[in-house]
Amino acid sequence: MPVTVKLDLYKEHKSEYAAAKAPAIINVGPAKYLTFTGSGVPASEQFQKAIGALYGAAYTIKMTKKFAGQDYKVCHLEGQWWGTEKCADLSTLAPESWNWRLMIRVPDFITASDLKAAVRQLREKGKGDEAADVKIEALKEGRCVQMLHVGPYDKVGATIARMTQFAKQSGLACRGRHHEIYLSDPRRVPAARLRTILRHPVG
Repeated sequence: MPVTVKLDLYKEHKSEYAAAKAPAIINVGPAKYLTFTGSGVPASEQFQKAIGALYGAAYTIKMTKKFAGQDYKVCHLEGQWWGTEKCADLSTLAPESWNWRLMIRVPDFITASDLKAAVRQLREKGKGDEAADVKIEALKEGRCVQMLHVGPYDKVGATIARMTQFAKQSGLACRGRHHEIYLSDPRRVPAARLRTILRHPVG
């Protein structure tokens, strides 16, 4: 029986996920994601249900593909954040007014049909109510300023300020939604040691 090689999207796109504790300009290619869009504070019930729905769909699809000989590693949770304007400074807005799109990157061979089948499986197990709101979407961010933030999520403001200043000094300005890639599990890692990649599309 042939050995199936597990695809690791972070290794395949290493330059997009390498982040130092200083801002840098990178180029991000097209990517496909499972997504769940909502609004309001991150601690809300809807937000937690969105995370559960995404992971439920992600792992159901992954196991189906694994048995079909297309195994891959499930990626970290990611999120886009914006206000009434896509480049708004969220620190000046009440969390209740935030918009967010939670995301898990998937290989290009994952299709809408795969997601539909996963939602059907989850419904059969009584877990498909929120999964029905999961979508599959493409994202192309292009040129971005990126930096690693170490510490609590509510302290990213200082890191974002450094990124914004770096972009300005480079003759660039924000042109897309603030993007976060969560490398740590907050249930297991102390807040002071949380590692999060911050990304801003610029132009």
